Parts: sequence; structure tokens; C-alpha cells
Amino acid sequence: MRSHKMTRGLEKAPHRSLMYALGLTREEINRPLIGVVNSANEIVPGHINLDKISAAVKAGIRMAGGTPLEFSTIGVCDGLAMNHQGMRFSLPSRELIADSIEIMASAHPFDALVLIPNCDKVVPGMLMAMLRINIPAIAVSGGPMLAGEFRGQPADLISVFEGVGKVKAGTMTQEELAELEQSACPGCGSCSGMFTANSMNCLSEAIGLALPGNGTTPAVSSARIRLAKTAGIKVMELLEKNIRPRDIITTKSIANAVAVDMALGCSTNTVLHLPAIFAEAGLDLSLEIFDVMSRKTPNLCRLSPAGTHHLQDLHRDGGIAAIVSELAKKNIFDLNSITATGKSWGENLRELQARVKDYNIIRPIDDPYSAQGGIAILKGNLAPQGAVVKQSAVAREMMVRNGPARVFEGEEQAVEAILSGRISKGDVVVIRNEGPKGGPGMREMLTPTSAIAGMGLDRHVALITDGRFSGGTRGAAIGHVSPEAAEGGAIALVREGDEIQIDIFNGFLNLNVSENELEKRNKALKPFHKDITSSFLRRYSRQAGSAATGAAYKK
Repeated sequence: MRSHKMTRGLEKAPHRSLMYALGLTREEINRPLIGVVNSANEIVPGHINLDKISAAVKAGIRMAGGTPLEFSTIGVCDGLAMNHQGMRFSLPSRELIADSIEIMASAHPFDALVLIPNCDKVVPGMLMAMLRINIPAIAVSGGPMLAGEFRGQPADLISVFEGVGKVKAGTMTQEELAELEQSACPGCGSCSGMFTANSMNCLSEAIGLALPGNGTTPAVSSARIRLAKTAGIKVMELLEKNIRPRDIITTKSIANAVAVDMALGCSTNTVLHLPAIFAEAGLDLSLEIFDVMSRKTPNLCRLSPAGTHHLQDLHRDGGIAAIVSELAKKNIFDLNSITATGKSWGENLRELQARVKDYNIIRPIDDPYSAQGGIAILKGNLAPQGAVVKQSAVAREMMVRNGPARVFEGEEQAVEAILSGRISKGDVVVIRNEGPKGGPGMREMLTPTSAIAGMGLDRHVALITDGRFSGGTRGAAIGHVSPEAAEGGAIALVREGDEIQIDIFNGFLNLNVSENELEKRNKALKPFHKDITSSFLRRYSRQAGSAATGAAYKK
């Protein structure tokens, strides 16, 4: 047992004395010590219920003969951090979360871990830590929020963001928006659409690092509490069998994760997080695999923002196991991959009797929403290393588009132009110097994309950035343009009025300017200066890698 390093032997008498100070009995000290990593706080709706999840996890551990010891980590609410300087800290928090868990689990050698995330950067941060530490571990999230309701129609956080644009466009009153504000997010849980948090919780299940049901079981249901207890029990089984995260994560797991990503139409942020997670296991996940899997994996599901359904609907139709059962019909998903149950995906499906229940939410594999997956990778002279778009949420008429560039040095400038009516149909909004290094922190930009949609321009205006988008973004929003402007990427050379060519069908993103002209501009280019007052962000800016490789710290 790893914990024996601090509990056994004559010289560990002082250590045991400190553990007695915790109120532990000799019997509890002699049992396997299980770290319970809880990201609960009182500012994030997705984390407000994690005290109950943690209590259930600890009950399961005790039932199975272990001693749970809880410690905490941070969690940022991207919705509350949106459209101000706080968003610069969101993506960097992922690295901080992984580091803090490594510190705690190394300073105190637990035998196994149960990790309790729920929101955007917390899930990948915890999965990164699981693979880095590589002791028996399991993740169990707090679950998705139920959808709200506004005047008889489903509503969610994106409805409110887009409501701001509707008020500006005169299609919604401020009184209606105030009513919507109070009904769109009805309670605890990760925001109810296929946004980043739910995308990552669903993919945790698909990868095999979380139990079946982790991605879709609603936060407010008793089934979520039972799932948490089961996670506590199962981690003891993983410990007994010595099944570790790197036993679960393989090259086949990579393909499985990306296949489910494409079938679900997940957030484009998964293209940042999955490479960073798999890198901790020494596995390379390039943008090419997203492109390859997108071309062979049909899009089976369109939840908000791509459609009107929400996570509770996906859960009712069979959840992630049902998605996997459809993909397996075409051999797109490897059912031999082991999971946190200690069994293979194939065995899990048989035990669950997994199937799509009515094909209203999940489409049949032979009759998908589209033949290609929900995310597309674009390349061209504007993005030699790649860019990312959630093609399942793009109107068909915006899949191929040429238009004049409207260039902005940061999100605030662009939002002001959009809401003041200075963006016209056919424009291509370019927001640069928002990448991992240049942002710094690669801000998520739901405000400009929601303003475009709310003002009725999402079928007419594209947006391109070296920053990133919320999983709640819809429309021709192309992010992660790499190399970023701060690294001398071509996006730094775009000028007002330049023609930009977008072809999502064929994966092209080009700046229609001659090579000679671009060379002249590059020679005359002066770095865009930002006054970074935060010492943490200065460190992050120096260490952050390219978005094309997950924006993880450079090795």
C-alpha cells in the first residue's frame, strides 16, 4: 500500500500521531487511505452540490473498507468570468488544478483517488492529474443542470446570452430578458446543454475514467447520489485489482473519445483538453485524429446550442452508453477497451442492456444528422497549424463563405462593434491577440458569438479568432487559429477589408492576399503589447504552448 509510507513502521509514530489528531481510529489508519478531491464552492452553480456528492463518495468508500480523506481544489465558473478580465484565468486554472492535486497526492501518499469535478477546466484538470499520478482512481461529476423554461419553451444560459443581442436588435424587451434571467438556470449542476463541462463529463465516461451515467445523470436526481456511492465502492475494486488510469488510457481510448466527441457534437474546447489529458499518459493526440475521426463518425446528436434538446433528454434516451452502442454497429468504437468498472465497454453495454430508446434525441447510425462529426478542423494560410469549428452548430449557408475582414485587437472592441450595429451581413469578424500566450489565457468568447446570434446575424456573419469559444457558441465561429498572433501567426497580418475564404466542407481557411504582400506585412509587423499586471498570467504566458497541442505547458 502506498499509504504505508506514512502509516507503518517505528519511525512513522509522529505521522500516526498527526492522524490520530484528525480523529481517526487505529482501524481507520490501517485501512487503505483514499483521497477524495472535491472542487465544491459557493460561486459555481455546477459545484454548489458537490458537498452531497462527496458525502456519498465517502460513504461508498467506507462501505467497501477504505478510509476517505477529503481535500479541495479550485473551480472557475466560465459563465461568471465571461467578457471581462477574469476569463484570462479560466484556462490557466486547468494547469493549476492538476498541479495542486499532484502536490496533495504526493505529499500525502494516498492509495487511490476519487475526483469530483463538474465544470469546464476542473474536469480536464482532474483527469490530467489522474494520469500524471497514475494510482487507482475514478472521476464522478456533480451532474448536469436541468433545462429551464421561458414562456413554454426550453431555456438555458445561452438563451440569456443571446437575449442581450435580441434586446439590442429590438426583438426582446428588457422586461422579458429580466424574466428569462430568473428562469433559464433553475438550479445546481453544469449548464444544461452540450457545453464544455457536460462535453468533458460525457467524454470522461466514454474514455473509461468515469462510470456509465457520469455524463448525463441529472445533478438533482437521487441516481446521481447513488452513482457517487458506487464510485466510492468501485475505486476500492480498482485498488484491489491494481487497475490504474494508464491501464485504461490507450491509443484505442483516444479513438473512442474522439468518436463520441464527434457523434455528440461536443464543445470545441475538447480539442484543447483531450490532447492535454492524453499527453499526461505519454500519448500524442494531434489535430489530425480529430479530422480523421470526424470524417468517419456521423453526428448523431444535436443538443443545445446546436439543437433544442438538453442533457436530461440525452439521459432519457439512453445516455453515452446508447451513443456507444450505435457507434459499435459500424465498428467506430472499440468495445474491448477497459473502463473504471474494471470491465470492458462491451461487458458494460451487456450489463446495462444499452440501447437508444426512441431515436428522438439520438439518431440511428444509418440516419444521422450528418455523415461527418460535430467538429471540423480547418487549415490554410490563415491557420497553417489548424483551427477548429463546431460544424454541427453552423447554418448550412455559412459552411462556405468569402467576406471582408473586420479586425479587432481583443474581445471588448469586437463586442462594442457588434452591439452598436457596426457589423454588416457578409462580414468576417477577426478577433486576435486572444490566444494562450497573447491573451494571455485564451479567453472564451461567448459574448460576441451570442451577440451575433441574438441580433439575427448568425446566418450572415462569421467570427475567426486565435482565442476560443464556449461550448454554448453556435454559428460560424472558428477558433484556436494557430499559430496565434502573439507567435507571429498569419492572423496577425490580416488587415481591415482583406478577403477571407471559409470552406468548412473541405476544411479550408485562407486569407486571399498574395504571398509577396504577406511577406511585406510580416517584415513590418510590430508585436502587439499588452500590459499584464498579474504575475500568474505573466508566468502562464511564458509557459503556455500552442492551441494546436492543447495549450498545455511547454515541456
